[in-house]
Amino acid sequence: MSKEEDVSCEMFSNKYFLLCAGGGAVACGTTHTFVTPLDLVKCRLQVDPAKYKSIFTGFGVSFREGGLANLVKGWAPTLIGYTLQGAAKFSGYEYFKYKFATMVDEESAYLYRTYLYLAAAASAELVADVFLAPFEATKVRMQTTPGYTSQMRVAMPHMMSTEGFGVFYKGLTPLWGRQVPYTMMKFSSFEKTLEYLYENVVPKPREQCTKGEQLIVTFSAGYIAGVLCAIVSHPSDTIVSKLNKDPSATIGGIIGEVGMMGIWRGLVARIIMIGTLTGLQWFVYDAFKVYTRMPRPPPAPMPESLRKKLAKK
Repeated sequence: MSKEEDVSCEMFSNKYFLLCAGGGAVACGTTHTFVTPLDLVKCRLQVDPAKYKSIFTGFGVSFREGGLANLVKGWAPTLIGYTLQGAAKFSGYEYFKYKFATMVDEESAYLYRTYLYLAAAASAELVADVFLAPFEATKVRMQTTPGYTSQMRVAMPHMMSTEGFGVFYKGLTPLWGRQVPYTMMKFSSFEKTLEYLYENVVPKPREQCTKGEQLIVTFSAGYIAGVLCAIVSHPSDTIVSKLNKDPSATIGGIIGEVGMMGIWRGLVARIIMIGTLTGLQWFVYDAFKVYTRMPRPPPAPMPESLRKKLAKK
């Protein structure tokens, strides 16, 4: 069987984008649910620093107050919300990256590829967060409100009946403020790091690497991208946590209350969480592509026409 025939779909076909959605759903849904305890402690550090003074204190207090069940509180809205968000984000990124590249010539698409990555990531995340917002609001309310129900099927109807449908989207703007820069950094830095690793670190060309070796490189690039993501998006993450805990709060009021240093509270926990999370997401997403035999082209090569132009200079 030839290399061209050994794939399950054509590049940029409808099936390709549907499989991208499936890979994104699995990658984001599973990984975010896996780190629910760390996410819970991070949120509590942000909204009640007097009680949850550090990561370790936060874990200890949360465990003493409700055991293991308290540490995984909010797992259901996390699983559903990030499964939907992941499907829209990864398939949307692949779609927008392809569409934006077709709007310019091949040389420009290569030279300005980082801008294409950034634009595609932002476009995909704006859509994906519409799916995520209701579940993120529910998750944070469950995790940060003392005595609140631990069941999503109880929490969502209660929030709807007492505060109206708008409660689920009150945090959408700061969610965009957190997720859009995060995703722009996540995809663009991953793409550029992957290029760098194959050019300067991996001792042999990508096509000579086994699929297992390629997945290790994918995870490494994803982890580096995740650390950068956590730093860029953390202030907005703090604001989202506080807004979803107290819907009457305002962004300006929150910044005034916690100060510029306060919005960075919980950063270490988030770097650990997001670095691991992003590395695992890219690993799972790429492994899904391998499993479903999707096309997996290498980082964009320089067009031959551009190479010839540069050689003449």
